[in-house]
Amino acid sequence: MRQAGILLAVSSLPSRHGIGDFGREAYNFVRQLKRTGFKLWQVLPLNPLGYGNSPYQPYSSKAMDEIYISLDMLVKDGLLKTAPRFHSASTSVDYDEVRNFKNQKLHEAFRLFAPKRAYKSFINANEWIYNYAVFITLKKHNDLKLWSDWPKEDRDWIKTKSGDLSKYEVDIHYEMFVQFILYRQWMELKKYANKLGIGIVGDIPIYVGIDSEDVWSHQDQFLLTAEGTPTHIAGVPPDYFSATGQRWGNPLYDWEKMKQDGFKFWLDRLSYNAKLFDYIRIDHFRAFDTYWKIPVSCPTAVEGAWIEAPGYAFFDTLFSVYPDLKILAEDLGDLRPQVLELRNHYHFPGMKIVQFSFDFNKETPFTDYHETNMAVYPGTHDNQTTRGWYRHFLKQSERDSLRKYLTTRGYLHFRITDRLIALTLDSKPNFAIIPMQDILSYGDWARMNTPGTIGSPNWQWKLKDFNLFKSKKRQLETLIKSASR
Repeated sequence: MRQAGILLAVSSLPSRHGIGDFGREAYNFVRQLKRTGFKLWQVLPLNPLGYGNSPYQPYSSKAMDEIYISLDMLVKDGLLKTAPRFHSASTSVDYDEVRNFKNQKLHEAFRLFAPKRAYKSFINANEWIYNYAVFITLKKHNDLKLWSDWPKEDRDWIKTKSGDLSKYEVDIHYEMFVQFILYRQWMELKKYANKLGIGIVGDIPIYVGIDSEDVWSHQDQFLLTAEGTPTHIAGVPPDYFSATGQRWGNPLYDWEKMKQDGFKFWLDRLSYNAKLFDYIRIDHFRAFDTYWKIPVSCPTAVEGAWIEAPGYAFFDTLFSVYPDLKILAEDLGDLRPQVLELRNHYHFPGMKIVQFSFDFNKETPFTDYHETNMAVYPGTHDNQTTRGWYRHFLKQSERDSLRKYLTTRGYLHFRITDRLIALTLDSKPNFAIIPMQDILSYGDWARMNTPGTIGSPNWQWKLKDFNLFKSKKRQLETLIKSASR
């Protein structure tokens, strides 16, 4: 079935409290999707934000970040008396200030919280929550240091369970309370979206960060020293874009160990995320086929080797246990044919990017897509906005060629972004997903992330309101209907 969707991070939703959350404006957005004809909402990872506020270096692959809790919903539930406005008109997230404000209110709510059956059932059904609560509590009490740098008693608690945690009991219960509230609010929102016919596309990085509960609790599943430091790390080798490659720093999986225990770590991770999302987009899918193994001693990604991963064994095991999982494979970049063979063997939709599909040295500059089992985007959160790409990346001759080509295809809309959105929606792939920044024809000032850079303004863009989006309803509805989506 042909479907259209919008890519918008939860953090980018309008909000009374400085960052998008699981509250009123999220429900408002879902209703706007329904009224306009969209059927998908793709989000970025919801996990606890790590270094540089990146959702792709989280402290856990299952936990969610408390910054997304709706304070207004806590008022409604009787856990807060008031939730005054805070940075309500902001168009950029100030993570430190918002986090400090929300933490104060969440601790107020925690003091009024009385655990009931639903809370106890949630904790009992998810063993990882207690381990995560201990992990994040110890991390906070160790000045947010990497867990391998903690005192030995704290570092080894996960192995021995012999350390005295009584002095942290209140903090641990607070962290579990936070995860319960997050899960409840998100699942209510997802239920509402699904009721309106809106599917949620989640997003998970293939790797987890070294500074995560995942690695701390499953050290035997990664290539680590006895002290918990990586022996080899993930990345990609030198290419056209980088002479030294990309050194990501994530610890690599011990795939042989994982294979021996039936890939339990991965099955647990994906099955839990399948509760949260209708589709799971896996970033850097190619690493299920081959991954770049970099010695930790190498300061760049120049040294390394491509190592084969047991992709078929893993997915055969996964689908024998969870046959209904819906996976979207991020398969961008230069790939060996075996990656696409693995993707096609399991009928995973891949990805196409319109910005990457133009070659202005050819008479017909656009490479049409012939496959339907794909998701096509004008660009993603890692790309320039379409307007920014057109204005600042393309040469004048290329802009002229692009306009001429789109005109011959019958795309005569006033804005170049609208023409490219129409091209995206009309293309053959079953899924067409448009970043909100492109729908609003925003420039690079609204770009979500620039790969290879850390810190502001990455991940900070936020909507003030939905007024401009609502004003485009009729045009978007027409484009969607015309594309039979």
